[in-house]
Amino acid sequence: METVKMNRGHIFFFIIFAAATLSTGSSFAEESQASKVFERLKGLEGTWTGFARQTSGEPHHDGADEEMSVLHEFRVSAAGSVVMEIMGPDSPYEMINMYHLDGQDLVLTHYCAAGNQPTMKLNPAAGSTDNLVFEFTGGTNFDPDVDHHIHSSRIIFSGEGTLESYWTSYREGRQEAEMQFSLKRSTDQ
Repeated sequence: METVKMNRGHIFFFIIFAAATLSTGSSFAEESQASKVFERLKGLEGTWTGFARQTSGEPHHDGADEEMSVLHEFRVSAAGSVVMEIMGPDSPYEMINMYHLDGQDLVLTHYCAAGNQPTMKLNPAAGSTDNLVFEFTGGTNFDPDVDHHIHSSRIIFSGEGTLESYWTSYREGRQEAEMQFSLKRSTDQ
């Protein structure tokens, strides 16, 4: 009789353990997806060159429809806990993007030359490990229903040593324009 009680106890423990493991399985999968993408972003460390052009919306200034040469630098910092992308280092339009894990989420904060800091989160369901989709979650120093700000971003790994990124701006609560950056890893590293 004692053996039966012990076996039932083991069975009960196993059922509870299995249920707990299955109920948290999806969050583990999402966390590993964000971690996998973050590791891929770390692999971008270095200097990247290419061009930028506005792909939609009204030009912000004369010549906005023309391609312009760009330089981006990716750095891994803070003991490997953040990837910093510097767009146009040492230029008047320098901007910084910071990528980091927040629990099971991969978060992007865009430090804009406009003086605001929109925050976005990776949406794994909207993309893939080759097509990263970051969606707006909030930010500081702007009203998203009124002010100009970057509202979403997409990074596409288009081949070995090449990538494209798209940055969509909003104003008055709707899409205003999109900028495309086509980059290649610099061989002068």
